Amino acid sequence: MMLPIHEQFIEKVKEKFIRDRRLVGLLAGGSMITGEMDEYSDLDLVVVYRAAYREEIMNERLNIAGQPGGLLAAFTGEHVGEPRLIICLYGPSPLHVDYKFVSLEELEHRIENPLVLWERGTEISEVLRRTQPLHPDLDPQWIEDRFWIWVHYGATKLGRGELFELVDILNFIRSTVLGPLILAQNGQLPRGVRRLEQHVPAAIAELEETVPMHSSESCYRSLQASIRIYRRLRGHAANLAAHREDAEKASTAFLDQVYASLRKS
Repeated sequence: MMLPIHEQFIEKVKEKFIRDRRLVGLLAGGSMITGEMDEYSDLDLVVVYRAAYREEIMNERLNIAGQPGGLLAAFTGEHVGEPRLIICLYGPSPLHVDYKFVSLEELEHRIENPLVLWERGTEISEVLRRTQPLHPDLDPQWIEDRFWIWVHYGATKLGRGELFELVDILNFIRSTVLGPLILAQNGQLPRGVRRLEQHVPAAIAELEETVPMHSSESCYRSLQASIRIYRRLRGHAANLAAHREDAEKASTAFLDQVYASLRKS
């Protein structure tokens, strides 16, 4: 359920955006769709515009984000491969808002059905009615083809003593591999480790073993725990055509070799 801070901000956005004839609607995604909003929720908003104004909108999107007032900071989403995205912080009470700017045509290709907060005419409703969202499926083979290379890379960082780098690799494996597999196998969308504590509390104790302290021993144990959990999850994964057995044997043997040499030194 939206809190007053969310409702008031959305009303300000609608008031400003409705004056821009290039814009045809404002939609909401994320936790507003699922009804899971709380005091820590950000706003995931979709700004729909007419394709004829694409260049103008993309050039002015930061200015457009500033129209509701109170914008403290904002940046574009190239770092996540999404230049249509603007990530904003508003004040004085801090509020995180993500805007995605899409044309009516681009709205046909989406991963969820958003809530329509405002639309000019009925074009948006018609697009949502005649097209369906498609969330990309988790690809276990894509993971298997890469997992053992990531394990080997982690082992090299262990051997070199680059433990902060290894901690980052373990975080990456948890959010890219373990979390999505656990969520998918429990009927949830494979969105990293988002809300995993709420959706699959039984997985918490096992995943805690993948969170290391800054020590070689702890990092090694966490990487081994990640391997163990992955092997178990892999056994339940559908659409896995081939195990990379040679890569698995080579990378795990190398990891053990590196750890053994560290214990001797």
